[in-house]
Amino acid sequence: MKLMHLSDLHIGKRVNEFSMIEDQEYALVQILRMVDEEKPAAVVIAGDIYDKSVPSAEAVTLFDDFLSRLNRRNLQVLIISGNHDSPERLAFGKRLLEQTGVHLSPVYGGQIEPVTLSDEYGKVNFWLLPFIKPAHVKRYYPEEKIESYTDAVRVAVEKMQINTEERNVLVTHQFVTGAETCESEEILVGGSENVDASVFEGFDYVALGHLHGPQNIGSNRIRYCGTMLKYSFSEAAHYKSVTVVEIGKKGQLQLQVLPLMPKHDMRQIRGSFEELTDCEFYSRTEVNDYLHIVLTDEEDVAEAAGRLRVIYPNMMRLSYDNTRTRSDRSIEGAEAVEKKSPLDLFGELYEMQNNRQFSEEQENTLQRMIENIWEENK
Repeated sequence: MKLMHLSDLHIGKRVNEFSMIEDQEYALVQILRMVDEEKPAAVVIAGDIYDKSVPSAEAVTLFDDFLSRLNRRNLQVLIISGNHDSPERLAFGKRLLEQTGVHLSPVYGGQIEPVTLSDEYGKVNFWLLPFIKPAHVKRYYPEEKIESYTDAVRVAVEKMQINTEERNVLVTHQFVTGAETCESEEILVGGSENVDASVFEGFDYVALGHLHGPQNIGSNRIRYCGTMLKYSFSEAAHYKSVTVVEIGKKGQLQLQVLPLMPKHDMRQIRGSFEELTDCEFYSRTEVNDYLHIVLTDEEDVAEAAGRLRVIYPNMMRLSYDNTRTRSDRSIEGAEAVEKKSPLDLFGELYEMQNNRQFSEEQENTLQRMIENIWEENK
């Protein structure tokens, strides 16, 4: 059985105040062409359909169009909600859509029924597990010891009671320990969101969403397919793609990666103002790409942003790299501070003021407060 694995569409996202809706439409059209060429039996979308829990009208319209065009291709579509989605809103019309081959994960309710498809080798069971937190699972299994995200996913998987003699695919949206992250992803403080890959034993393929860089975890059996577009300059070196999965007989798995070409690439260019405004330089540059321009001039250039945007209309960010900025970055380890979580920074401030570290109770309370604020401002 051939599957197409997508995730983290983030439809409606804005990057540095630039709307990505046209770029997203461009990428989704490419994906539809790939569907026509590859002819998968199912398309799996592993969460973060939208960038906000209450998406804009144009985001909903674009996804509605994409879903309708997929549905006309006589295949099954399996979708879960991610941490950016509202599971209640995303699941609207679930029972009606199932009749057309579009399967939406409901709000987690303690039990998950598989979507079962068949091929020449028998059944393939798809288990749709949306983004969950320990509290979501603890609500239905108060007798279980659930203190971490690993515990939560482990219990949720155990309650599925999968038949390991059949082929099973898990579609979920979590941060698996050992994966590589980038700055555009929302990873909870202190690494508390980590899920150990051992909880996925028994599945023939785990289609993950949440992280933007395509990568395998341990083997190609557990995979993040990554985003369809670059959503921050930390992703500038990524090669965006779609993952095509072929599941043969029990134990047989083959992956193929199909590259996606963006309408506008996202990259960094650097040099002095004089160099970057020289016609010989910019004639060799794709000036319509989304750019982070780094000026190396020792003195600030008057009205640099406005003057550069005449040549580079999609400049998203302007910064300087010179003696002054390098000195500023070295003060009090600024680069290291940028990499620290809010919990770490609060801990250092508390220790500095009180000459002692957080108690475990204080740390847990602060972590919950940060997570609540994070959720409210998504």
